[in-house]
Amino acid sequence: MNSSELVRLMRNSTRISIITPSYNQGKYIERTIQSVLSQEVQGLEYAVIDGGSEDETISILKRYEDWLFWISERDRGPSDAINKGFLRSSGPVLGWLNSDDIYYPGALKAVLEFFEEKPDVDVLYGDTYHIDENDEVIEKYPTEDWNWTRLHETCFISQPAAFFRRRVFDEYGPLETGVRCMDYEYWLRLGKNSVRFAHLPKILAATRLHKEAFTVAGRVAGHKEINGFTRKHLSRTPDKWLFNYAHAIAEAKGYDRSRPFSFISTLVVYSLYAAFRWNKSVTPNMARILSAWIREHLRQEIL
Repeated sequence: MNSSELVRLMRNSTRISIITPSYNQGKYIERTIQSVLSQEVQGLEYAVIDGGSEDETISILKRYEDWLFWISERDRGPSDAINKGFLRSSGPVLGWLNSDDIYYPGALKAVLEFFEEKPDVDVLYGDTYHIDENDEVIEKYPTEDWNWTRLHETCFISQPAAFFRRRVFDEYGPLETGVRCMDYEYWLRLGKNSVRFAHLPKILAATRLHKEAFTVAGRVAGHKEINGFTRKHLSRTPDKWLFNYAHAIAEAKGYDRSRPFSFISTLVVYSLYAAFRWNKSVTPNMARILSAWIREHLRQEIL
């Protein structure tokens, strides 16, 4: 058997390809790698696409290079790294796992079995936990059964537990480069095109929350992104996301309900700002809610 035949045989035997985008997460990435390589499935293809880490990441990757493919070079962010990995992969099922997240035992086996039993399903997502720096469970992610209208107002799909067929990536990919909330943008893009989703009510993965994580450190920036691409895909940004943006700004300014005047004022001002910035108008629903907030605040001041 020559080398080209061997490569073709290996590609034909691949059942699932997992990509890990990586940049300076040496503190966590070994746990991520081990959670993937310990999955008891045949036909697993695993690649780590690193953005030029300057911490201990590269030395860790070298220890595992007999079991995974890796490269380290400057890129345009996580979406770019994931797209690179998907384009060089060969599996009919795809998923990505960030370099601080983990899979639980049996996750990929459950995913492959589901896809084999449900050939008409394009995207499968399971349940996840939020965990801390020491792998301790903080809470369960609020996953919900598939509902396209509900997805407009909340991202109930936890990315580490989401997998899709290559035909989806070929037709609707790649991920949008430069967007850090690229998973939610992708689910909206697919849902808008009637791609079929299914929920598997089983804990498959965990998202790690720590101070360096984008979901923790970049809330205002993340909500700006969401307001932009929800308007792009849905024609208007839902009021729920505009209110979330205002809450993120209030939190960033250090305001909460213990400082009611500053808190309510910030919510009202930035909700209106967001409505005109992204939608060019205020919906009757938003006007009612803002009026109720103001009335309640005035009532409490009088009392």
